Amino acid sequence: MANISAALVKELRDKTDAGMMDCKKALAETNGDMTAAIEYLRKTGITKAEKRSGKTVKEGKISAVVSGNSAVMIEVLSETDFVASNDKFKGYVKSSNESLLKNTAGSDGDISAKAQALEKENLIGLIAVIGENIQLRRAYRFETTGKIATYLHLGGKIGVMIDVEGESTPELLNDICMHIAAFRPCYVRSTEVPAEAVAKEKEIASAQITGKPANIIDKIVTGKIHKWFSDICLVNQPWIRDDKTCLEKAYPKLKIKRFIRWEVGQEL
Repeated sequence: MANISAALVKELRDKTDAGMMDCKKALAETNGDMTAAIEYLRKTGITKAEKRSGKTVKEGKISAVVSGNSAVMIEVLSETDFVASNDKFKGYVKSSNESLLKNTAGSDGDISAKAQALEKENLIGLIAVIGENIQLRRAYRFETTGKIATYLHLGGKIGVMIDVEGESTPELLNDICMHIAAFRPCYVRSTEVPAEAVAKEKEIASAQITGKPANIIDKIVTGKIHKWFSDICLVNQPWIRDDKTCLEKAYPKLKIKRFIRWEVGQEL
């Protein structure tokens, strides 16, 4: 068996970022062959990934990268907040996000499946180093002729990405992202709310009113629906900077085309 020197172990560790004992074992198993040891660690990483795959992941980070008229937002999960705060984990999330922005050009919308395929080998390597189940849970890409803005809250526990056109400033776009993070709208505007959801809400509102003439009930129900829209629709919600108005009224020359708001580990 080859003599496994500390320098050889360090070289393998520098090349793979694996743990010292894992590197020493890999070199011992491969008689000091560096190439074979790297392959051994990769195979071991796959085994570790398979063993950890059933472990619950509920911590993690959301990351967003913008380049001109393109942006990608991703969510990467880990088993513990300790790992989510680890520099290697955060470094992976950042580099993965940048790589996916570059390697998913031409896509628009949900790119989760593509991102997971592209990052599979990198995740296996990260799991081998860190020793926890780590998942790239979802990824979304915006391609636009307008403007994109992103916002991360609580160190990446909440992520927002918006696509807009019309008159705006960077400060306004940041405020809109902060508003979305704080007030959790479900839709941009009332015309996007599914008809069946509106019908169900009208049914519930009508059932709450008794002993009134039909025309009065209709007016009350209409008022309740408008109030409901102001709760769930971004442009109708009381604006974060002035709750006496809303985005639709305060900025009529700005059109919000779409947005996404994620929380780490939320139910999909």
